Amino acid sequence: MFLDSLLARNPELADTAADLHRRGEIPPDTYVMDLDAVAENATLLAGEAERLGLSLWFVVKQFGRNPELIRAVSRAIPSFAAIDPAEARTLHAAGARAGNLGHLVQVPHRALPEMLGWRPEAVTVFDLANARAVSAAAQGLGHVQDVLIRLEGPAGAGYPGQEGGVPLSALDAFAEEAERLPGIRIAGVTAFPCVLCDPETGAPAPTPGFDVALKARELLAARGHQDLKLSAPSATSMASLPLLARLGATHGEPGHALTGTTPLHALDPGQPERPAYVYVTEVAHTLADGRPAVFGGGFYPRARIASALLPRTGRRLSVQSAPAENIDYYRLLSAPPPAPLAPPPAPAPLASAPPAPGDAPGDGDGDGPREGGQVRAGDTVLLAFRTQIFVTRSTVAVVAGLSSGKPRLTGLYDAHGRAL
Repeated sequence: MFLDSLLARNPELADTAADLHRRGEIPPDTYVMDLDAVAENATLLAGEAERLGLSLWFVVKQFGRNPELIRAVSRAIPSFAAIDPAEARTLHAAGARAGNLGHLVQVPHRALPEMLGWRPEAVTVFDLANARAVSAAAQGLGHVQDVLIRLEGPAGAGYPGQEGGVPLSALDAFAEEAERLPGIRIAGVTAFPCVLCDPETGAPAPTPGFDVALKARELLAARGHQDLKLSAPSATSMASLPLLARLGATHGEPGHALTGTTPLHALDPGQPERPAYVYVTEVAHTLADGRPAVFGGGFYPRARIASALLPRTGRRLSVQSAPAENIDYYRLLSAPPPAPLAPPPAPAPLASAPPAPGDAPGDGDGDGPREGGQVRAGDTVLLAFRTQIFVTRSTVAVVAGLSSGKPRLTGLYDAHGRAL
């Protein structure tokens, strides 16, 4: 999905990742992250948001909740939106500021005293039971907590496994109850997703959920609530920030824009954010019909992967689809076309020396002819696609110094940001 964009905009990352794998410094099933590019993307987003009068809460689930990357992003965007408690703890431990907790996953009631102790800017609540729990926990800590009301979107507008929120028709009744809770203050609204990219053009556009959130804010303002926030997450990027400002949002929540991997970036390599990661695996074995199988572990069902690059030969092979219900032990590539028959070699002069091993055509060290080389077990394979690293079993490698031409591997982590 992003391989062409990566090779056009950040070929140094592809070269460095392939080299790290060839040298055995990273295993297959590794996402290699360009620390410099992530930091540059965060700085771009922060500058544009400031220009437009928007605030940002950054999201890190897609790049593996990695502490090095969190610190790089938080220098430009200090506050985060945490998807779940595990992510919130990783972000807090890395020194980022708690912006919005309960964004997609409600804060478990027993975790509320710990997390409200960080004094987050807002906590998102999906229903009255959670509003009451936040109020009680905040009272126990001696303060009043700002909350965002999550709105239930129109039917079919959300994603399975992410259901929840207050229906617009029930918001008045919800607000009447919440206004009586002494430990919380209604500070705004949110919904998910509020923006999506057009599948054909990649252009960001508001969803019906955005309209629901706008109507909800109007209703709360009519009840006397002032300075209400409206966080409009999903597809927050340089391209969508003007849209958020124009429609009246106060907050965006950039995630994939930090790595230059929104759907728009797949279709338009000219977007300001640069691609900042590449997936590295290797050929495990070859089927009898010639299809190479590569090691899996990091493939994501919604990735829409098109092709893979084998740097040793320069080949691009298509990636075959796989059912989401199966474990990705391997992923199959299409069989390469058969190599053309080579003409018989001319007789060597009697005085010539035998060729050195590294000069033999197709010996696999990268010095022989690139075209027509056959796929071999152990070959490096590079792919670039939309992912959510936190749901994989992948390794994350962080590389710094690419922007200065002096790349160095700074650390290896698991998919949840723990150092290996």
